[in-house]
Amino acid sequence: MRKSLKIIFVMLFAGTFLFLGYELISKINYKKRVQENIKTIPEFSYLNVNGENFTNDDLKKDIPALFIYFNTDCDYCNEEAKMLSQNIKKFRDVQIIFVSFESINQIKKFAQQYKLNNYDNIHFLHDSKLTFASTFDVNSLPSLVLYDKNHKLIEKIKGQTKSEILIKKLNAQ
Repeated sequence: MRKSLKIIFVMLFAGTFLFLGYELISKINYKKRVQENIKTIPEFSYLNVNGENFTNDDLKKDIPALFIYFNTDCDYCNEEAKMLSQNIKKFRDVQIIFVSFESINQIKKFAQQYKLNNYDNIHFLHDSKLTFASTFDVNSLPSLVLYDKNHKLIEKIKGQTKSEILIKKLNAQ
């Protein structure tokens, strides 16, 4: 009886160890694929606030892109939008793409609140399928993903970041 229990215990331990090892390796491989995928702007398709599709094809070539994953209730996101609004002239040669999973009406109100809705280089997108976070490998709000004029990844930034720092990073390339 004792021998049987020992064998069962060893088998359970070995099975658990193998399962956890498999899960760990799977996550590492997934992270590597995502990191490879975001070296350039990955394929995406979201609705803009007018209900039209906005994809990679809508991005201008030879202009840096700044993706901002945000939520209208996030204080840091609001501060980020406020800073951008106050320094909008510095971003005239940057495509700014705000992305949120909230309703289109909430996104519109946010854009209007910070007077960011009347610029050709600023786009507000609705992530209805909740894919932005996994596609761009972000997990906090706000998250900023900076791409150079060749649409190559410069950096991913968690949290609020001063406009001067963003401009410096975007123009350094």
